[in-house]
Amino acid sequence: MKGLIENQLSEISRTFFGYHLVRLGYLSSEIRLPHCPIKHQVSMTGQLQAETSLLAKSTDLPIAENSVDTFVLAHELDFSNDPHQILREVDRAIMANGYLVLTGFNPFSLCGLFKHLPFNKGSVLHEARFFSCGRVKDWLQLLGFEIIDTKHLLFNELFLQRRIHQPSKWNAWATHYFASLCTMYIIVARKREIPLSIIKPKWQSNRKFSTVRANASARAGLNKVK
Repeated sequence: MKGLIENQLSEISRTFFGYHLVRLGYLSSEIRLPHCPIKHQVSMTGQLQAETSLLAKSTDLPIAENSVDTFVLAHELDFSNDPHQILREVDRAIMANGYLVLTGFNPFSLCGLFKHLPFNKGSVLHEARFFSCGRVKDWLQLLGFEIIDTKHLLFNELFLQRRIHQPSKWNAWATHYFASLCTMYIIVARKREIPLSIIKPKWQSNRKFSTVRANASARAGLNKVK
């Protein structure tokens, strides 16, 4: 699964730019992006794993506002008790026009079905929440993210031991015609901020008096006094 995600992100990561990239969560920290032009890449997990990792909670990031150019979240929402708070923290820390790459499990796939059946009860996937791709997109759009790209991946080894070679014709056919039933999805989004410009109102005074009429009225009054 790790290799499959890396292959899909290999070309996508070439378009990233900036100074700081954060891989959020345990699974994200395993993703390698050698072709990404952002050189400063940091992993944030619940335990220190390497020199380039930081100890932090996904729901409470020790990052300043508008300071991260790209976030990578590999199935971080699926194993979180509060996915909305994670996205709020990402939204707070990401810069305008920054990229967010997010992967998740499809609840409408066979793996989503097997999650509710007594297969391999010891698998960690039984603890995953399996949010649908459309649902996650709605969350992102509410936070002001623009969906740039969506990819659907077929991975058959989550609950079953049988392996199907990824470049096979079966995988290509299933991914093309049954994308909504594929095992995983990748969402590439970009934070958009529309600058607000102050529009000054054009005040126009509507004059409803006439100096000529006023003079005429004043003369009429003087004539009456005489």
